[in-house]
Amino acid sequence: MFPEIKIIGLTGIPVIRSGDNLTEIILATARRQGVKISNGDVIVITQKIVSKAEGRLINLDKVAPSSFALEIAKKTGKDPRYVDIILKETKNIVKITNKILIIETKHGFVCANAGVDRSNVSKHEIVALLPKNPDKSAKQIRNEIKRKIGVEVAVIISDTFGRPWREGHINVAVGVAGMKPITDYRGKKDMFGYVLKVTTMAIADELASAAELVMGKTNSIPVAILKGFKYPKGGGTAKELVRPLEKDLFR
Repeated sequence: MFPEIKIIGLTGIPVIRSGDNLTEIILATARRQGVKISNGDVIVITQKIVSKAEGRLINLDKVAPSSFALEIAKKTGKDPRYVDIILKETKNIVKITNKILIIETKHGFVCANAGVDRSNVSKHEIVALLPKNPDKSAKQIRNEIKRKIGVEVAVIISDTFGRPWREGHINVAVGVAGMKPITDYRGKKDMFGYVLKVTTMAIADELASAAELVMGKTNSIPVAILKGFKYPKGGGTAKELVRPLEKDLFR
């Protein structure tokens, strides 16, 4: 049998509101679509609907920007209210240039605008923050799926990040549950007998990016189910994907 991975986007998921039970919505949508969720599946969920369900939305009209936010807004050309929210989600400012604000978030992620997003929310003046604890959110959904339908799955919460070495954006894992996010090949031999010394594959990020191929940014498909990938099971988290400062060549 040839290796094969199947990616299924769940269509018809309604607009998510604060307090909605994502697990029930995902399971109901899968049933309507005739998709059976099975042991070993990977469920990838966009950060945006997790943030909406958890009430991580802020109305810019209610934000009074600080003097520091006003200063940064002048340098970047961004809305000072937006900058104020970004700063409140910030652990460290990594880089400020014209129109670009690279932040280390309180989670440890290094990304543009601390992950605060103005796209795919109901109103222009509403912004979405990252979940407070994406790993915890992923674990909760995974546990609820096991309790409700009795299957063991991995859950990945994804978000769109830029990359320092390459153009374009990709989806990466910001929350992980039920799997180890990295496969370590160090010490193993390749097909020619060479012992691998540095190769570690960020498989949670690869799965998040693969799911985005069916999700898209404008398709209204915030959940995808991946079947056929033999991921390493375990209690991993997305924090394992964050490169420590001492190994970060860009800071």
